Amino acid sequence: MAEMTRISEILRRQPLGEAVEAQGWLRTRRDSGSLTFLELNDGSCLASLQILAEEGLANYASEVKKLSTGCSLRVRGRLVASPAKGQPVEVRADSIEVLGWADPETYPLQKKRHSFEFLRSIAHLRPRTNALGAVARIRSTLSFAIHRFFREQGFILVQTPIITTSDCEGAGEMFTVTALNPAHLRQDDPFADDFFGRRAGLTVSGQLQAEIFALSHGQVYTFGPTFRAENSNTSRHLAEFWMLEPEMAFCNLRGDMEMAEAMIKALIASVLAECGEDLALFDQHVAKGLIDRLTQVRDCPFVHLTYTEAVAELQRARREFAFPVQWGADLQAEHERYLCEEVAQAPVIVTNYPEAIKPFYMRLDDDGRTVAAMDILVAGIGELVGGSQREERYEVLAGRMAAAGLDLEQYGWYLDLRRFGSVPHAGFGLGFDRLVQFVTGMQNIRDVIPFPRTPGSAPC
Repeated sequence: MAEMTRISEILRRQPLGEAVEAQGWLRTRRDSGSLTFLELNDGSCLASLQILAEEGLANYASEVKKLSTGCSLRVRGRLVASPAKGQPVEVRADSIEVLGWADPETYPLQKKRHSFEFLRSIAHLRPRTNALGAVARIRSTLSFAIHRFFREQGFILVQTPIITTSDCEGAGEMFTVTALNPAHLRQDDPFADDFFGRRAGLTVSGQLQAEIFALSHGQVYTFGPTFRAENSNTSRHLAEFWMLEPEMAFCNLRGDMEMAEAMIKALIASVLAECGEDLALFDQHVAKGLIDRLTQVRDCPFVHLTYTEAVAELQRARREFAFPVQWGADLQAEHERYLCEEVAQAPVIVTNYPEAIKPFYMRLDDDGRTVAAMDILVAGIGELVGGSQREERYEVLAGRMAAAGLDLEQYGWYLDLRRFGSVPHAGFGLGFDRLVQFVTGMQNIRDVIPFPRTPGSAPC
């Protein structure tokens, strides 16, 4: 009896002469006299498996000759060497079972290149395309590599809450979670009667809660969805995105930077080792030279600049920026990309940002003007990682929180961590979708997440 196997495994093992069974979706059908050639893909790899169907099959005229792109099939047959160029093996079919038909008049994916913008309009079908299928496999590889890296480093995984009453960034751009009806929400102070007895929202970061476990377990990380109710329609922003956030006790800014750089190199090494076929697709059709750039990131040290040095480099630039460059202003994507692509020609770690433009939890430097923060900037993206040494001094932290307008009573649990056995600690956040964007060379972040959520768009 034939053993059902993923197409990637069949193509890897190439068990010539053996009976095989494959299932998948039809990419193309080509007729040649009394023969029909089918390209079957099951999503396990970029390559499709060629099926040779002969007219002696019982359903050859009634079904096989009527197959079209998108139909789902179960094929049983024997694997043989293929005489055609570019494909070492093919399946000589003994039976072809149609599991599901796809009407060629209405099926939106045809044998042609579709724009990524069009594919966003059919989120339920776009994973069947070469590029989006490759994105999904690379995303999966990166996700697994993250867990492997941190496990090898001795970290513990912590699931932090998606529903929270704490705003980590202090930006107020949280989605509200409520069980109240619209009429109740129009009343004064309605959230006292809500499910949690106070206003709650979807998390913008798991950092604050991760710090709790860092100060009990030493090294932890959280990896999950985060949300921003920000009306932004750029190619770099999503309303729902995934964040990786390690937190490390007994760690300073230097240790934070070293861990982040080592992690990025390890993740890229995993993709280069495991996703060669998919990366070659992006190198050829999406971002020329991608594999060379990723190899350089894996092999070469990152460049370090202080914020002050970065501003000086930008002010010396012989080009006009849309946003003026001055000390005290936040760096914009155009500034970040210039530093990576023009100045360093490598990833750049910028440190010691002005205190006024960074969140309350970052440790105040001795100069009183800057904080022990770091951002890792990469070509094509800008900021990929943002992190800092956390403020472990109770009085300093309480003062910064009060200045930021936070309710110290509401954040009493966070301040308690500085009252009961406080230690130097640090952490960072990596935008996972931006990492996938960087590794694939895709231009729009909406094309590297399975179901993009953006202003006015949540189709399924």
